[in-house]
Amino acid sequence: MEVKSIAVIGATGSIGSSALDIFRNYPERFKPVMLSAGRNVEKLIAAASEFKPAHVVIADDTKYNDLKSALSGSGAKLYCGQAGLSEAINNCGAKMCLSAAVGSAGLAPTIDAIKAGMDIALANKESLVAGGEIILELIKEKNVRLLPVDSEHSALFQCLDGNPRKSVRKLIITASGGAFRDYSKRQLETATPQQALAHPTWDMGAKITIDSATLANKALEVIEAHRLFAIAYENIEVLVHRQSLIHGMVEFCDGAVMAQIAKPDMRLPILHALGYPERLEYNLQSPSFATLGQLTFEEPKYELFPMLEIGITAGKAGGLHPAVYSAANEKAVALFLDGKISFNDIAKRTEKALSTTPNLPVTLENILSAENEAKKQFCN
Repeated sequence: MEVKSIAVIGATGSIGSSALDIFRNYPERFKPVMLSAGRNVEKLIAAASEFKPAHVVIADDTKYNDLKSALSGSGAKLYCGQAGLSEAINNCGAKMCLSAAVGSAGLAPTIDAIKAGMDIALANKESLVAGGEIILELIKEKNVRLLPVDSEHSALFQCLDGNPRKSVRKLIITASGGAFRDYSKRQLETATPQQALAHPTWDMGAKITIDSATLANKALEVIEAHRLFAIAYENIEVLVHRQSLIHGMVEFCDGAVMAQIAKPDMRLPILHALGYPERLEYNLQSPSFATLGQLTFEEPKYELFPMLEIGITAGKAGGLHPAVYSAANEKAVALFLDGKISFNDIAKRTEKALSTTPNLPVTLENILSAENEAKKQFCN
């Protein structure tokens, strides 16, 4: 069987690290031929030394000399910056791209990978949120596959596989509720980044962990599900499921509901996307149903976590609103992590940015411009 060549955008983050674990276990199936990172040059050097990809990219050009010094003589072609990432994507010849960059930085390279004819294993939800119209049109034009890696969308994809869309009544996306799911309004006013990062069930990167606490990640996932599966917003439901075992459910027209159940481990959806349509054996333990106990579900607390409704409203508004929501949230989360704004200010600042969304066509240039403008509003 031919080894599948993989380009990894975001190789040093939590998704990238999980993917590297899969590569270690399946060297006969997957070969990373390009690894990229944003700033973490140390982890990138370690990964490149282990897997020996032909192309290695560091987005932060101030770290390029460190990369060059460490990998001198390795035979790998080295790149830096966004232009370097685009060049590497076009040169590496990969069959599939795992798009796992954090935030809006993932949009342009994902588009580059599609144009290069790669199937896309998409972990960067912001790409589809901001540039969904462009990405989906290119996917059709280039006749490549778009496979979801987010645990919720992978779950929905698995439940939908083989079922016609006309038979679907509703999609149900589950949420852990994040670190603040039991906080009161008063407690949220003084919530700290350290408290927000203490996720009850998942081990993720800082940005997505804060998004989990605000429920912004669920808004992004609703927009992504709407675009991935062509389901109306009104037919997508969010439920808080504290155990994080059911990752998504599909209600069909006959009243049947299918659910995907697994322990919270991102290696499973990554492996599903990389190996699709084949299911590959892996050493992940299934839930023990005999000792599972209760599975609980509850409505999100919209009044305490307004980022969910703000984001869904932005999705319904369409145009550049989803891109502005994603970018403004990304910048606000960074400010919160730096201790410069409060937890509740994330929603306030994102809503303010959305109020000035330009009414322009959805092009890559306009998306990037609107995102940059949204982020500038938080500079002072």
